[in-house]
Amino acid sequence: MLNKVSGIERYLNDSIGEPVGILRVGASTTIGNYLLPLLVGAFDRRFPRAKALLNVGNTKQIEIAVEEGECDLGLIEGPSHLSTLRVEPWRDDELVVVVGREHPLAAPRSASAADLEQVDWIMREKGSGTREVFEDAMAAAGITCKIAMVLGHTEAIKKAVEAGLGVGCLSRMAVQREVENGWLVEVATPLKLRRSLFIVTRESQYTSKLMSAYLSLLEKEKEQSGAGRP
Repeated sequence: MLNKVSGIERYLNDSIGEPVGILRVGASTTIGNYLLPLLVGAFDRRFPRAKALLNVGNTKQIEIAVEEGECDLGLIEGPSHLSTLRVEPWRDDELVVVVGREHPLAAPRSASAADLEQVDWIMREKGSGTREVFEDAMAAAGITCKIAMVLGHTEAIKKAVEAGLGVGCLSRMAVQREVENGWLVEVATPLKLRRSLFIVTRESQYTSKLMSAYLSLLEKEKEQSGAGRP
C-alpha cells in the first residue's frame, strides 16, 4: 500500500516542471561506497526539490529491495539473478588481487595459478557480486579457492589483508588509495577479472521525471569515466 501511495505521489509530482520528491537508490557495496556518494551529492545540488536516499547492501540484497519496491532503482556489481528486473549495463569495473607489504607475493608482484591455489583468501559473503565474479574467474582458470576468512565489508577485508592475514580480491576503485600509498600491493594474476556494473529497475515500473533525471546523471557519469572504463 505504501508503494502504491508513493507511486501516486510521483504521478502528481510529474505535473511540476522539475524533478520533485524522494528517490530510493540501492547500491551494492563497492558502488555505494566508492562511486555513488559524489553522485548523490551532485543530484541533490542540481535538483533542490528532489533527494536521493542511498541504501547500501550486497548485490543480492539490492536486487530483492528493487523487486519488492523498497528501492526505486539499484546499481549492482554482478549479473542479475531475478528475471522480474529490467537490467541495463552502466559501466565497467576491474577486480584486482592485493596482498600486504610483507606477504610472499608482494616482492614478485605476480602469482601463478599454483600460487593462487596455495594462498589463504579473505572474501566477501555469499550474495556479494565481487565474490561471485572472483569465484567465476577462479573456476574458469581451473583454480580451487582456499577461503580462510569471510568478512561482510570491503574495508574490513582491506585491513585484514594489510595485516597479512591473507589475500584479497577487490575492485580497483576500492583499493586504489591503499595501493598508491604502498599499504597494499597489487599482484598480477592469470585471472580474468573484468566485470560490468548494472542498473536494475522493475519491469513494470513507471519512469518518473525524478527517475529520468537520476538515470541521466548516471549516463553522464558513464561518459565522463571513459565510455564505461573504470
